[in-house]
Amino acid sequence: MSERRVAVTGLGVISPLGNTVEDFYRSLSEGKSGIGRLAAEIASGSGVQVGASIAWDPTAHFKGAEASNLDRVAQFALAAAGQALGSSKLDLAAADRDRIGVCWGTGMGGANTLEGAYATVYGKNDFRLRPLSVVMAMNNAAGSNVAVKWGLRGSFANFSTACSSSAMAIGEAAQVIRAGRADAMVAGGAEALLTPGMLAAWQALRTLAPADAADAAASCKPFDKRRGGLVLGEGAAALVLEEESKARARGANILAFVSGYGNSCDAAHMSKPDRDGQVRAMKQALAQSGVAPEAIGYINAHGTATIVGDVVECEAIRAVFGDAAERIPVSSTKSMHGHLLGGAGALEMIAALMPLREGVIPPTANLEQFDTACVVRHVPRAAERVAVPSAVMSNSFAFGGSNVVLIAERA
Repeated sequence: MSERRVAVTGLGVISPLGNTVEDFYRSLSEGKSGIGRLAAEIASGSGVQVGASIAWDPTAHFKGAEASNLDRVAQFALAAAGQALGSSKLDLAAADRDRIGVCWGTGMGGANTLEGAYATVYGKNDFRLRPLSVVMAMNNAAGSNVAVKWGLRGSFANFSTACSSSAMAIGEAAQVIRAGRADAMVAGGAEALLTPGMLAAWQALRTLAPADAADAAASCKPFDKRRGGLVLGEGAAALVLEEESKARARGANILAFVSGYGNSCDAAHMSKPDRDGQVRAMKQALAQSGVAPEAIGYINAHGTATIVGDVVECEAIRAVFGDAAERIPVSSTKSMHGHLLGGAGALEMIAALMPLREGVIPPTANLEQFDTACVVRHVPRAAERVAVPSAVMSNSFAFGGSNVVLIAERA
């Protein structure tokens, strides 16, 4: 029996660069930044001045009081998943929904609900919390709401592995399809953690970038020797994955194939990245896909703009690709949309598909003073137009030592 190939048939995006895939791609191609100064009520007390936030109107997506029973992270997830399902044109009314499942990722879950509960209990000494506080705040709420909304009764899993959560969700969803346990999966992730308490916790780690004195939008500078840390963002991204023959039988528009998935653990340190762990994940993804290293036409780097992380990732890329690392374009789109943590892997996988769709490589914005320790083939400041590559790679490396790498091939 030949291996079941995993086709991408739908995409959805809620992001600081736009709330549709088309707007997201347009912003990436223009090198536009979604990073800016945070509202005073969010920045106050945390010391964090910049982030990549979304001007969000839930009434445009939900009826009546529906939104009030959903944390912001679940609202983002439902909106992105709805876009992905709509663009896939998958007829759920006629489909066997016992064979359609959900794999979702989030790092912090319902952070807004938790923060509100803490403010009520400790700020007002009031222990009368909302009856739905638990089901709004739990980490699996966003993915479970996606399953409930569309009656997707197949395989379900929720991943919370920090920055690799949604990349893992995509990789594991593809594995479910390959194993014959599902015909289609909605896979992705979401994050909504721009709250004062959560920002204060991240600030205590001393990994966040200060606001750029001249331009807050330029505060995230991956691979640049001026870089000072990551900028947190919020949003969601979703993909519809289908078994190829099922997708072709219904005449679906196949956007790409998810052909490689690598998953390794550093097992070394909770926050310091490890080159060898990243190398193992990239090699696993290449081995599963069967794609030769030199055939990769673009790498969407994890590229958080931390001092150590950027160097380690570049070293890992060079260890895997050798001389080809001099030719393969590498960029970090976090420079524009910020770091979505649990939603980052899915959003960046969609960014990595842009060259397969449009022959455009998104840039690393704000990369002006190259760090000589980050020796790869950068795409600085502006997008590059190229011949459509045959395959692309997306890296997601997380606190806790979780490394996930995805490879997609041209349809």
